[in-house]
Amino acid sequence: MKLRMVFLLTLSLSLSALHALGQDQFEFRGTLLQADGRPFRDVVPVIFLHGATDSFATQTVADRGGNFNFKKLLPGMYTLIIAVPRWGQMQQTIEVGPSLSDSKGRIETTFQFDPRSADQDENTVSTTRLSIPDDAIKEYMRAQDRMEKRDVPGAVEYLKKAVEMAPQFAEAWNNLGTTAYHAKEYRQAEEYFREALKQEADFYLPLVNLGGALLSQGKIEESLPINLRAVETQPDDALAQSQLGQSYFYLAQLDTAERHLKQAKALDPRHFSYPQLVLAQIYQLRQDTPSLIGEFEEFLQYHPDSELVPQVTEWLRQARAREDNL
Repeated sequence: MKLRMVFLLTLSLSLSALHALGQDQFEFRGTLLQADGRPFRDVVPVIFLHGATDSFATQTVADRGGNFNFKKLLPGMYTLIIAVPRWGQMQQTIEVGPSLSDSKGRIETTFQFDPRSADQDENTVSTTRLSIPDDAIKEYMRAQDRMEKRDVPGAVEYLKKAVEMAPQFAEAWNNLGTTAYHAKEYRQAEEYFREALKQEADFYLPLVNLGGALLSQGKIEESLPINLRAVETQPDDALAQSQLGQSYFYLAQLDTAERHLKQAKALDPRHFSYPQLVLAQIYQLRQDTPSLIGEFEEFLQYHPDSELVPQVTEWLRQARAREDNL
């Protein structure tokens, strides 16, 4: 038996609703510290910020005190990736919106560096990437600049030029896939991700992204082996765990789905794939109302500006009413 897909894989915030609150742009301020509470001294951490549900990308570096910031951010969810040379990298979802900021639109967070995975490309570069000509790399960098300015059509144009010059440019194919995915062109995204993997079979990003594109098209059976491979490759990636949990959920393998969704939450409780909502469906099917309530409460705690807040609040009210009547 298959289960009907109720929630989308990724859900964006309602920008118009947030604009109505009077705050259009925000500043995210971070402080990066080692486990002993001290900043890094002998290396320069690089911080990347990617839109979780739209095609935006930018980056910066931390100063000697571990401080960094991103200004003029639109409300929404972002993937923050912290890369420290020779140490590894960590990533987590951050959310930007009025409920999480001060009166001046600033959000401040301290990060204790926890390298869950080493940078796979830090010490090795594939032969394919070494073969990419400089002109294609320049087009790719122009595309990144366009994404930082939220000019998606411009970014796509440069990315297409890059792959025309260098069909083996897997990273450019992957970026084309993410822009198509964010535009909800899931079939096109699937084709781009498959092309990236054709050019570089061990490239993780198009692998995990392909799993998401298949899920978003309802290709559940096809998504399962892809998401299994992603988890086997990077078990500490919350996206891979969440997507694998969703694959199992829609195939009615609830116990296995629950395990992977819980792992996704343990890795990144704020993850933009909303594992709480899929877990809530599992607990609803099991008639486990206390656990159902817990997932709704956790969702509201981590995503106070989501456009789903009114609906989840109502579901929570109904669940509490049922619990009180038992």
